Parts: sequence; structure tokens; C-alpha cells
Amino acid sequence: MFLTQNLERLSLILGSSVTGFLIAFILAPWFTRLLIKFKIGKQIRENAISGEKAELFNALHAKKSGTPTMGGLLIWGTVLVVIVISRIASGFGLFDRSLLNRKETWIPIFTMVTCGILGAIDDYLNIKGVGKTKGISAKLKTFWLIVFSAAGGWWFYEKLGFTSISVPISGVSSIELGWWYIPLFIFVINATANSVNFTDGLDGLASGLLIMSFGAFGIIAFVKGMFILAALCGVICGTISAFLWFNVPPAKFYMGDTGSLALGATLGVIAMLTDQALTLPLIGFIYVIETLSVIIQLFSKKFFKRKVFKIAPIHHHFEQSGWAEFTVVMRFWTIGGIMTSMGVVLALSTLK
Repeated sequence: MFLTQNLERLSLILGSSVTGFLIAFILAPWFTRLLIKFKIGKQIRENAISGEKAELFNALHAKKSGTPTMGGLLIWGTVLVVIVISRIASGFGLFDRSLLNRKETWIPIFTMVTCGILGAIDDYLNIKGVGKTKGISAKLKTFWLIVFSAAGGWWFYEKLGFTSISVPISGVSSIELGWWYIPLFIFVINATANSVNFTDGLDGLASGLLIMSFGAFGIIAFVKGMFILAALCGVICGTISAFLWFNVPPAKFYMGDTGSLALGATLGVIAMLTDQALTLPLIGFIYVIETLSVIIQLFSKKFFKRKVFKIAPIHHHFEQSGWAEFTVVMRFWTIGGIMTSMGVVLALSTLK
């Protein structure tokens, strides 16, 4: 009985993942042509985060200007298609369960769609050169991310009853936070969304790491008995894998903010839903390093008038130091894979 149940659950996860991969893979060439037709091409940023001219960055990436972007629409759009298919199939009795589940997937799906739309607006305005910053300003983007994450935090606290976080240390089970859980939720979602956005700067870098991250949380969700969430993680891994097929150097298209913000925020939500906020920095180790490099660079330039890195985020520093783009990506993938594995082992070793 136990074996039969697990085989059914695994077939749901595997079937959903493969469906997501096949749909995204089949649609990718058509979607790329559509982006080219409507001139949805990447615009190389003129200014660095701190405001000055990004001369070194432009020298490194000028050749990528005009490459189709907003590929994130294909990723989260395909995820929605698979969810709809599962809903219809379950309604006809073809599957026992739909991927739309109040406790496990409502908030991740809501997060993916809202942040995906926010990122899509930012991408489009950037492509068309609208606004002083050519896109949504950092302050306005942060405001909306806080609004979305605050809504999610309230749902977790009021509707799902989350008030504490697990501590992955032997002898310490959890920390009770009460209503402070909501500010923590807001911080985690914003930090993850922005860190994945920082990481998405080289062909294949963010997409490869995201497959590892969502795969890790899929394993954790499965072990915790959250099989629908595990299936959703599988679908996301499948669609990103199809995207990565066309995103490896030289990339046919990029995910843009509509992909990085949506996937980063969704990853943060899933970390909170599986009660693994404190293992997230290990599973998302490269995202943390990328973000720290940006913070250190900005702090040093503001207070000491000097740069620590040649360019931030740190992947561009290694590029400027002479590493080939694919070398940076492969080495970051290697480090990310090791740290992700360690995070999964730590999480599973402390699960009750």
C-alpha cells in the first residue's frame, strides 16, 4: 500500500514535470520568433546600480544587445498551462489531484503571477525606453514587492497558522515569532526575488541554479508529505529546463525581470511554506554571494570612494578578470550544486 501510494505520487510529480518541459520546449522556438517580431530585445544598461556609467559592463555585454528577452513569460506561462490541464484532467477523473491546492500551491502560484506581471511591465518599459530609469524605478519595484509579500505573509499568518520557523540545529526545534512572522516573510520574499534578479546576468547562470533550488525544495516538500507542492516544484524545474536548453551560451533569449522576479519570489514563498527559511541561504548560496557582492560594492563606493570588485554582481567581476562566460557559469553551478546538496541534507536530517 505504501509503495503503491508513493508510486502514484511520484508519477504525478514526474508526469507534471515532463509535461511542463515538453510544452515549454515545443513553444520556445515560436515564442522566440514572436519576441523578435515585436522587437522585444534586451537593452544593455547604461548606468550601474549606484548611478554612474556602466562602461565596463557595456564593454563586456554590448554584443548581447537586441537578444530577445522576457523569456520568463514562457516559464511561468507554461506552469499556468500545466496547472489548468491538471485541473481539467482531475475534473474528468483522469487524475486524482489537481495542482491547484489551497494549502500548498495557491500562494506560490499567486506570487509567480503577480511578480511575473510586475517584471513584465518593468521589462517592457525598459525595452521601450520609458521613464528616467528606463523601466520601473527601484523604489517603486520594491514597494510592489513589499505589497505582494505582505499579502502573502498575512495569509500565512492568519489563514495557514504560521507563527514560527524551524531551526536546522539538533536540540532546537523552532523559534516562535508571533506576528513578527509577517515581517520575516516580507524580508525573505524580497531578498530572494532581488538576489535571483542579481544572479541573472550570464547565459544559463540563473536558470541552472534555479533548477537546483526548486529541485531541492521539491525533495523537501515530498518528504514532508506536501506532494502537490512537490509536483509544482517539478513543473517549474521542467519548464526552466526547457528554457535553459535555449538559454545556454550563446543564449537564444533571456528570461528578463518577468522571469527572475517571479521565480525568485516564488522560491522564497516555497521556502517559507516548507518551513525552511533558515536553510534557504544554503540552498540558494550563490544568490546570497551575488547579493552580498552588490551590497559590499555599494557600501564601499559610498563610504570609502573605492570599488572592492571590478564590477558587481560578482559574476561580472570574474568576467572582467578574464574568465570566459561559460567558465563562470560552470564554476558557479558547481558551487551551487554542492551547497544545495548540503542544504537538502541539513533540511532532511532535522525533519520530524
